[in-house]
Order: sequence, then C-alpha cells, then structure tokens
Amino acid sequence: MALVEKFFVVASDHPIGDVDIKEGQLVAMNASREIVPYTGGGIVLGVAGDTKSTSASAMPGVYSGWQSRVSDMFDETGASGLITVYHSGGEFATDQFETDVAATNVGSYLYASVNGLLQAAVSGTAIAVLTRGAGAYPSGVPGTDINGDMALTGDNDNTYIEYKLLI
Repeated sequence: MALVEKFFVVASDHPIGDVDIKEGQLVAMNASREIVPYTGGGIVLGVAGDTKSTSASAMPGVYSGWQSRVSDMFDETGASGLITVYHSGGEFATDQFETDVAATNVGSYLYASVNGLLQAAVSGTAIAVLTRGAGAYPSGVPGTDINGDMALTGDNDNTYIEYKLLI
C-alpha cells in the first residue's frame, strides 16, 4: 500500500471515478476517461501516485486506519477529484507486487497482474524492470531494523522492491 517516488519523469493528473485505488497500484483509463485500477483489460496507463479509499490510508509506513489529514477521510483525491498518475519512466520502490516477484532476479522484466500489481509471470507488455529484489526498506526514522533505520511498513509483510518504470 505504498509507493516511494525515487525519480519520476511525468506526473499527470486525471479524473477518478468512484473506485478505491491504492498508491502504487497500476492503473488504466475507462471509457469515461476516469482512472481505475488495472484489471487485465486494455493498457496500463501508469502507477497511481495517490490513494482513494473509504477505509484506510495507503501512505508509506502508515498503519491502516490512521490518516494525518483527518478531513480527507483516506481520500487524497477528495479536494480536486483528480489522481496523480506516474508514467513515461521513473524509479520507484513499492510493496504493490504479487508474491512471485519476491523470487525474481534483478534485471528481470515485470508485468501487470489482473490485481493491478506488478508480477513476474509473463503476461502482455513489460511494465518495469526489477532493480532491487524484495526486502526491508529503510523509513528514515532512526531505529535498528535496517541500515540504522526502522523498516518501512506496508503490504507483502513489509517487503519492498525497487523498479524502473518502462511505460
């Protein structure tokens, strides 16, 4: 439920419909030109840079149910009705991947799953290249978990990968 933007080329804003999207999920555009989670049909437009949810925050390292901006009610798109979509390249760390990615070698292509996540199984067009294998990711908060920092929490048992976006 997190995306760490290390470097991005294009961050565009698009209208979002009445759907939940986690930051870091792969997204597509529907016939109404609204951003929706990628479900296997059509073309992946990019990576969601915001969260729209009715039940939990998807900010990196934030426990489910906690939100720093109470007025948003877990919806980072609420004020504008727009969602940020990263595309045209970039480098990211994320916990939004299928379990098969954990055993994938660095340098391998990653593809879009029907769950809007990155996967190693070959299906369609390559979306990304794996640049760092699955593991703990430092949060920048002093602690003892990794590299002198506490590990960043999130999905996939708090495991992150790093990748170069190809689309």
